[in-house]
Amino acid sequence: VQLQASGGGLVQAGGSLRLSCTASRRTSSNNGMGWFRQAPGKERDFVASIGWNGGYTNYADSVKGRFTISREYGSSTVYLQMDSLKPEDTAVYYCATSRRAVAGTGADEYSYWGQGTLVTVSS
Repeated sequence: VQLQASGGGLVQAGGSLRLSCTASRRTSSNNGMGWFRQAPGKERDFVASIGWNGGYTNYADSVKGRFTISREYGSSTVYLQMDSLKPEDTAVYYCATSRRAVAGTGADEYSYWGQGTLVTVSS
């Protein structure tokens, strides 16, 4: 399974970006999906996850109320709408497919990862 992420770029603080990620295999539509991010010199952190049916969303405290994860039922494409961006959101964002139908926050449960897309938020 290959995941292709896109939508990253440079944006000013307070702006918005929408990331998208598509898995190459239809069976991914039965799996939960998630987004993680890794800032320079830091570990990869959980951002948001979503279940196979578009429900069961979960967010890191740092992005609650600003980011929205979504997918259509039965789709292997997941989106991350990022609003009110802050400089501390600057990172490489990775999408991943969980082994479970309801995705969680731990990176260990994710079996396939995208190549990452860079988001840079200027102050």
